[in-house]
Amino acid sequence: MAIAWSGSSFAQSAPAPSASSSSSPSRQASQRPAGHQHHQHPRQEPAETPRTSSPQEDPEASYPLPPNVPPLTDADREAAFPDVQGHKTLDNALNYFLLFDQLEGLAGGDQAAGSWDTKGWIGWDRDRFWFRTEGEGEGGRLGKAEAHLLYGRAIARWWDVVAGIRQDFEPGPAQTWAAIGIQGLAPYWFEVEATAYVGASGRTRFRLETEYELLLTNRLILQPLVEVNFAGKSDPERGIGAGLSTAEAGLRLRYEVRRELAPYIGVVWNRKFFGTADYAEAANEETRGVRFIFGVRFWR
Repeated sequence: MAIAWSGSSFAQSAPAPSASSSSSPSRQASQRPAGHQHHQHPRQEPAETPRTSSPQEDPEASYPLPPNVPPLTDADREAAFPDVQGHKTLDNALNYFLLFDQLEGLAGGDQAAGSWDTKGWIGWDRDRFWFRTEGEGEGGRLGKAEAHLLYGRAIARWWDVVAGIRQDFEPGPAQTWAAIGIQGLAPYWFEVEATAYVGASGRTRFRLETEYELLLTNRLILQPLVEVNFAGKSDPERGIGAGLSTAEAGLRLRYEVRRELAPYIGVVWNRKFFGTADYAEAANEETRGVRFIFGVRFWR
């Protein structure tokens, strides 16, 4: 549009069409102030660059393998990390164990003799019900027989507190005791059982037993064992004197044909002390002796 002076007024006229005044982009751009000029470029989409794996995702990308090493496959990863089952601890599974520690005959006496010592448990990781039974006989006569029924509670690694009853069948009239004790594995792999008893008429007893397993080979095992018994009061009816009453030491050598089955041979020394020895001498019985033994040990 052009503006021209005509008299006292301005006249407005439409601009003449011109080929040069066509609204081409270059023309319009040349008429704009320099500060407002900008160049229009065809819009270009950014080129997509290939994604590269990080060293954590694919170590082979950053650390190429030597030519003699085959590339890692999914089958290799699956074999290296199998879906293993987790180890259960402190679960509620009910387990049991039965051990015939001594089932043996005794040689060296005037008559055939034998003895047994058996123990076992049924229960869980912390709470178990224990039983023990042991005895001996000679010449077809039962000389000693007793049984324990105990409740055991784990109080530390390898150690249980036990409490229950003990029933004596022989010698003499049957007798019942309340029992409390501790059992477990002491340092240097000594197995220990210490049990105190309280019976009728205020009688008390105490028994300490310890044993050790020395592996001469993987299957040949030497087992020393020591047991001592104490009494709080004399019991003339059963030939027990107050104080240290009896002690026994054994040495058994076994060969484990299988872990669950092992025949053995050995020797056992026993002695009666103080009042108990006096009662034995009065009854014309031996107060000490050594016997050779043979037997079998098995567990399930």
